[in-house]
Amino acid sequence: MSFLAWIVLGLIAGFIGSKLVNKTGEGFVRDILLGIVGAVLGGWLFTTFGASGVTGLNLYSLFVAVIGSVLFLIIYHMIFRRAA
Repeated sequence: MSFLAWIVLGLIAGFIGSKLVNKTGEGFVRDILLGIVGAVLGGWLFTTFGASGVTGLNLYSLFVAVIGSVLFLIIYHMIFRRAA
């Protein structure tokens, strides 16, 4: 997958993951980074459990990346959120 495709997939997956977890986007750059990390994490998890990971710029890869983004964002908030 090309670098531009990772950016596009990361942006979309990060934005969707942010909306699912905390109802607001994290910002343009943070959404892209979250999505790329989520795509890598989701691809690794899916591959570990026997399914195919990110295969290109398609709906299945978007699903994998969103799942990874949501998991990454939940872990991120568990670690860096302080009790009010």
